[in-house]
Amino acid sequence: MGIADVERVDPPLVADERATLIGFLEYHRQTLLVKCADLTDEQLRRRAVPPSSLSLLGLVRHLSEVERGWFQRGVLGDDAPPLYWTESNRDGDFDDVDDANVGDAFDEFARECARSREILAARTLDDTFVRRGETISIRWLLAHLIEEYARHNGHADLLREVIDGVTGE
Repeated sequence: MGIADVERVDPPLVADERATLIGFLEYHRQTLLVKCADLTDEQLRRRAVPPSSLSLLGLVRHLSEVERGWFQRGVLGDDAPPLYWTESNRDGDFDDVDDANVGDAFDEFARECARSREILAARTLDDTFVRRGETISIRWLLAHLIEEYARHNGHADLLREVIDGVTGE
């Protein structure tokens, strides 16, 4: 499915806690793609307001890193190397978009979300993992990711409006 084909599904109005949290996370994942739909590669690379390096493509790359970091490195404890940043270039996900392959970035986002779904499917909300010496529940992680996506989708909304005037949820 391409980003132009994204159908955003509203979170359930009545559901158990797990379905509600996952419903909101999926809604926000889809919202990011909706904000990027029907734009050219150049529009996706467009920076917000100088000197900010924020762009829609940078947000997609960043949220791929977020998914990978929390689920693969965090929950699983895997040594999943960063996709777009290095120790010497901590903001590479945002900064290095000028020559980035847009299609590859969206494919990577889809792969990271799919892998996160697989990891999540095998866990309960009460399962925990340790990150940076702190014990964290899957419940907390889902709430945190909803917050992370919601904040960045606000950025995406403003970026999209600057690009072509499109606004909306």
